[in-house]
Amino acid sequence: DVVLILKRGRHDVRGCQVQVNAERAETDPKVFTRITMHFIVSGRSLPPAAVERAIALSHERYCSASIMLGKTAEITTSFELVEA
Repeated sequence: DVVLILKRGRHDVRGCQVQVNAERAETDPKVFTRITMHFIVSGRSLPPAAVERAIALSHERYCSASIMLGKTAEITTSFELVEA
């Protein structure tokens, strides 16, 4: 979603990696309670505001997994830009 949103905005995105860390409840059902997603987005002259917006749109509107997991888990996101 993040890459598609950036490409639709005519940004020169070259790649995207996501590092995910999660914590689960100790008792059954061991649902996720906290999820941290760190995006590493590479491209040329990518505006940080556009990347932040793309991640927010994906998380809040387009990613059904994120929306579903958000019912039980606190999900936080961060990102870094890599010039490519």
